[in-house]
Amino acid sequence: MIREARAEDLPEMRDIEVAAGEAFQTLGMGAVADDAPPSLEALANYQRDGRAWVATDSGDVAVAYILVDVVERFAHIEQVTVHPLHARQGLGRQLIDEAARWAVTLGLDGMTLTTFEEVPWNAPYYARLGFQPVPEHEWPGGLRRIVQSERAHGLEAWPRIVMKRRLPGG
Repeated sequence: MIREARAEDLPEMRDIEVAAGEAFQTLGMGAVADDAPPSLEALANYQRDGRAWVATDSGDVAVAYILVDVVERFAHIEQVTVHPLHARQGLGRQLIDEAARWAVTLGLDGMTLTTFEEVPWNAPYYARLGFQPVPEHEWPGGLRRIVQSERAHGLEAWPRIVMKRRLPGG
């Protein structure tokens, strides 16, 4: 089931992030795998603002989540993460679809994200969901600031890409 995140989901969301990060070890991306999950405070900001959703198991325990910002008339996917024990079940797609429905109700033009270009479950996955690369010369200021922040955090060590998907009416 997909639902809005609740305050009690926040610790599980951090655990999901840690568990999912382990997959990056196999790609020689230990710094990504070892990166700390979002703080409870950061997650709480998304949750209180209605910009966080979770996919839950049959016991209503969060097993995947998505965080969304609004950046220049686009719903920007800050993070979408699925616990490895629940991967390949369509949960990421369902979360993105839920965020897209939310974005449509706000009248946003589309969705954006930044991701690793060569990681199989990153850019190639999003391309299958209809996201397309955005050339750097087309990045609006808000996306440019996000990319700069990611670079400052050390993510430039691996090829990154900005992607966009239009929404109905956008």
